Amino acid sequence: MQPFKYKPNLNSGLFRHRISILRPPDPEKDVDEAGQPLDEWIPVAETWADIFQLRGRELFSAQQVNAEVTTRITIRYRTGIDRTMKAVYEGKVFEFLYVIDKDYAKKELQIMCKERQ
Repeated sequence: MQPFKYKPNLNSGLFRHRISILRPPDPEKDVDEAGQPLDEWIPVAETWADIFQLRGRELFSAQQVNAEVTTRITIRYRTGIDRTMKAVYEGKVFEFLYVIDKDYAKKELQIMCKERQ
């Protein structure tokens, strides 16, 4: 019997977190009715994801404690996602650090994020 040659498909049961992906406003394109640039981030997509916290640390600066958590978010592959964006899940904001197409297979994106608290 030959060994299994192909990688199995993604397990959709792992994607149990519903996230919103937002992009920063473009001052030239994203304007309101009065022609003023928008201040809020623009929603790009809502998608299912797997969120995995890798590590956390606390930074002491200017007599304040700033907590920072490094997180990996995995979503199904989609075009147009880059590191200028951010994700929101249950009120938590994740700033994108890296967007990685795992194995260049165009099946899933691994997004390394930083969550500040």
